[in-house]
Amino acid sequence: MSPVDTLEGLDRTQLVARWQAIVGGAPPPHLSKPLMRHVLAFEMQAKTQGGLSRSLRKKIEQCAGDQDGTARGKPALGLKPGARLVREWNGVAHRVDVTADGHVWNGVTYRSLSAIARAITGARWSGPRFFGLTAGEKTR
Repeated sequence: MSPVDTLEGLDRTQLVARWQAIVGGAPPPHLSKPLMRHVLAFEMQAKTQGGLSRSLRKKIEQCAGDQDGTARGKPALGLKPGARLVREWNGVAHRVDVTADGHVWNGVTYRSLSAIARAITGARWSGPRFFGLTAGEKTR
């Protein structure tokens, strides 16, 4: 039986103790036992097999950004810093400036145009499509 297999029979108190030993600190208070087992299994395997490669960790960090969709990232679609995108939505003109760090809208830098389109409309839009940068259906 592998060490990962032993997690299956542990109750919550034992899982918390194992979490503190392997991950450090306490697990999030409302984390379910099955999810706790998955995280612990991953951490145990990562310690024995080396974990994620540096390039994959970097790519994950770039994709993740901040939870609110803001982050530092490169502008999409080959847009050069200094470009300005303008889109009218519900009678309001929205201006997005392209910078070396990403896309600035209302004074906040976003990592993607899609995050800005979502903030403007409240719906999931393709940012490039919303701003008219791709072929396809006309935007609303």
